Amino acid sequence: MPEMRPIREDLQATLDARRDLGPDYEAALVESFVERLDATIAARVRAELHTHGAGPGPGPGPGRSKSPGAAMIPIALGSMGIGIPLTGIAVHEAGGLGLVITWFAIVLINVAAAAAIMRRG
Repeated sequence: MPEMRPIREDLQATLDARRDLGPDYEAALVESFVERLDATIAARVRAELHTHGAGPGPGPGPGRSKSPGAAMIPIALGSMGIGIPLTGIAVHEAGGLGLVITWFAIVLINVAAAAAIMRRG
């Protein structure tokens, strides 16, 4: 991986400096390396967000996806996340009828969200 080379070199330089300077400077060396690592990660995240249209600049901005299908991903994942505990509660409290009503409501919400997204997009 070519983009990993500078951070690997930074790590090697930090390890070499620690060996030369001794354990007294270890905390400062680690802190310096972590700051450089954080900056590298932040730059990569910004570049990735920009590539996928979620970062600053022209094109789709935050909250606006390139395709309507991509906008449904958070809704679908949220439905699954909420649906699992609701399923347990519904079955415990109302049995099979509660299960059917709960998942019918989740499906209805997803269909309504998909329709709204398709109208917008």
